[in-house]
Amino acid sequence: MILGLSVAAFTQLHTIISLIGIATGLVFLVALLRGRWLGGWNLAFLVFTILTSVTGFFFHSKVIGPPHVVGAISLVDLAVALVALYVFERAGIWRAVYTVTAVIALYFNVFVGVVQAFQKIPFLNAFAPTGTEPAFVIVQGLVLIAFIAAGVLAVRRPASR
Repeated sequence: MILGLSVAAFTQLHTIISLIGIATGLVFLVALLRGRWLGGWNLAFLVFTILTSVTGFFFHSKVIGPPHVVGAISLVDLAVALVALYVFERAGIWRAVYTVTAVIALYFNVFVGVVQAFQKIPFLNAFAPTGTEPAFVIVQGLVLIAFIAAGVLAVRRPASR
């Protein structure tokens, strides 16, 4: 049991939270790339992305592993994003800081989503059962390149609030 839920139910809840965080983040990122600020989508993205990282720590584990490291880095990144957004209101350099940290947080969620997809979806798992095969590395590489490109473009195209 985790927080009163069976492990399976908690896993489902965590997955749903993660998918909502990814979906809202992608909507928000597309808007940024178009020079638009979608405050509600941004707030949903931040809330669900923080919840994704926090709920990830509730899974039972005897050792600290890569999911814990990614979750911790994501939470630090999100803390910087929150400061840039709510303390400095994206003024001056803080606009770029916010954009970069938001894109990084979304990338981490997508990165983990790809890992989980290759582990849990039989069709994908057949191509990369250990997560070290070329198919997995190529997909993760393409995701990273796409997020770097989106981040650069989003920083160059300021979104008004």
